Amino acid sequence: MGKCEQCIVRELSSLKALSKDELIHLAKCKDSFLIKKGDVIFSEGDVMNGVYCIKQGTCKLVKMNSSGKDTILKLITKGDLLGQTSILTEGKATLSAVAVEDMQVCFIPKNEVLGFIGNNKNFSFEVTKDVCQNLNYATDFAINHTHKTVKERLALALLDVLDSAGTDAEGFLSLQLSREEIASMVGTATESCIRLLAELKKLGIIDLKAKRIKILKLNELKSLAQ
Repeated sequence: MGKCEQCIVRELSSLKALSKDELIHLAKCKDSFLIKKGDVIFSEGDVMNGVYCIKQGTCKLVKMNSSGKDTILKLITKGDLLGQTSILTEGKATLSAVAVEDMQVCFIPKNEVLGFIGNNKNFSFEVTKDVCQNLNYATDFAINHTHKTVKERLALALLDVLDSAGTDAEGFLSLQLSREEIASMVGTATESCIRLLAELKKLGIIDLKAKRIKILKLNELKSLAQ
């Protein structure tokens, strides 16, 4: 899958702070592999032995509640790193990561990551910044699910998919999620999600074609999400 120093994707994460020599070393110790849609990358409670760099594709971070129902907390896509928090806290994974489309992933062993953190203050700063941003995201997620209506949360979810994956040549969201997955992001029943999507279509804010969703009025969707 190429050399780390030549990989454009690393510029999207804290790996951009590594020196050329560190990147050459990283290329020798990382593992690269493919993950199929639906495969579990790691599960809640797993011991994290390293971090995952997403080279291509998207996965969902899932948390199971006390009733056994999954909630999708975040979409992770190209350039993102998985597992940094667990590496720093030496704790187990608090979420599960599941591929929602075919992915290319690089695995970086824990001891290598900790070595970079100890020897490269710029990398250490970038990792800390990423962890803080993830904490802010988790706080915003909790507030939104407490204070926003289901329709407002649906608008946020669609904007999140747009931000994560963009659109295809026809203007539809590139990432095709099932209605069940969208409902899991919103925190509502699948039936309610389907009904609200139909309402947004009737208002001319979105268009629907099977699983495909096209945002027609972005500003109106953003206003609804606020």
